[in-house]
Amino acid sequence: MPEHSKNASFSFSLGGYNFHISNIAYGQFNHAIPSHSHSKNSYEIHYISSGYGETWINGKKYEIIPGILYVTGPCIEHAQIPYPNDPMCEYCIYLKIEGSSPCPDPAEKSLVKHFRQTAFWFGMDTWNIYSLIQEIFFELEHRYTGYFILAESLLKQFIIKLLRNYECKPEINNKAISPNLIDNQYLTIEKCFLDEYTTLTLEELAVRLGLSTRQMERLLKKHYGKTFLQKKMEARMSAAIILLQNPDLTITQIAEKTGYSCVEHFSASFKRYYGESASDYRKQKNF
Repeated sequence: MPEHSKNASFSFSLGGYNFHISNIAYGQFNHAIPSHSHSKNSYEIHYISSGYGETWINGKKYEIIPGILYVTGPCIEHAQIPYPNDPMCEYCIYLKIEGSSPCPDPAEKSLVKHFRQTAFWFGMDTWNIYSLIQEIFFELEHRYTGYFILAESLLKQFIIKLLRNYECKPEINNKAISPNLIDNQYLTIEKCFLDEYTTLTLEELAVRLGLSTRQMERLLKKHYGKTFLQKKMEARMSAAIILLQNPDLTITQIAEKTGYSCVEHFSASFKRYYGESASDYRKQKNF
């Protein structure tokens, strides 16, 4: 089952119905999930961000590849089997539709009717749902001001783009989408190392990009020529050089600001990286 989940227990109204999100999860499948189904008015929305496998839905086999999107609604039997050499990683949204009330907007009513009538759908995502899922995950992880309102808006957009996938009307072709997704990956990587170099972990970075840790390491090595630890060291040492230019900061304070538990560890790392001590570097540059 997915390893990482966000406490996403909240609801929003759409088309006179209450959409209750009970969980949003992400993870790599290291073992098969046996056949199961969901209760009345319950849905699982699956997006495969990486890896390969197969799913059996109502007795029929479907191949899983990156970019596959599928929905299993009420009473739809489904099982998931990862391929051991490159197991699939999946984002999964669990939701239940409850009650009904008058809705003055016929477009919303039609939209929800379409969603409720589609108990099963399987295909390639052609509406860049991956980016929306990443934004939803980000909001639920950080909980910045107004996160609940923004997450609700993103989830409504998610439902709309899901239905557009049902209609098989692609936003743009896959060749046009792929470079944008790749560029977004690099921007995410670079922003994480710039802003979170003291606390960032390989596991957290992999989740942000929808990859396994092994795939994340391969991506860093391929495009940056460095491992995660080397990239993190590079970011910390670059920050240290900037901090050394502030004469009001002691070496101990700089060690703390760059995420080191003690000044001795920082000093050893700095000397190993630059070939001289932080104090000597500061003196030479007259900082």
